[in-house]
Amino acid sequence: MTFERNLDVANKLADHIDADVIIYKKGIFEEIFKDYQALVAVFATGIVVREIAPLVVDKWEDPAVVVVDSNLNFAISLLGGHHGANELVRKISEMGVVPVITTATEVHNRNSVEGIAAKLGYDIVNKESTRDVNCALLDQDVEVLEIKGPKIVIVENDVSVLKKEKADQ
Repeated sequence: MTFERNLDVANKLADHIDADVIIYKKGIFEEIFKDYQALVAVFATGIVVREIAPLVVDKWEDPAVVVVDSNLNFAISLLGGHHGANELVRKISEMGVVPVITTATEVHNRNSVEGIAAKLGYDIVNKESTRDVNCALLDQDVEVLEIKGPKIVIVENDVSVLKKEKADQ
């Protein structure tokens, strides 16, 4: 997404990441926020923050949002770092753009629950647990246990439960 004046930059980015180009108009963020898994905005960060602020619900529903400056200096993982924005910023950095990632687990080279789940091909059953577990992952290695059933598993709020989708079993 971009202003008309930055269309060349947006097209260059879109070609690299295989994305749509959308020209800015009033209300466009509201129109498309839920239609895409990820948004790359060639804007100043402040504009994007003000536009998306009323639309943000939580990290499980919101799209990943990346901001890229119009001179292709920086790509900022603004929203949804564990949900595609960090990966997108890394892809954009292949163009010589400096990636800006502030997700704690990533900047400390630690795994996240979301990363572990994605790597294993599992869904996170109790999403609210990820905050506690990701914080623990910053300080220590957290054991990943595989439990085969039939079993009943009772967990506390600081335990993330990952489950393979039925179609993949």
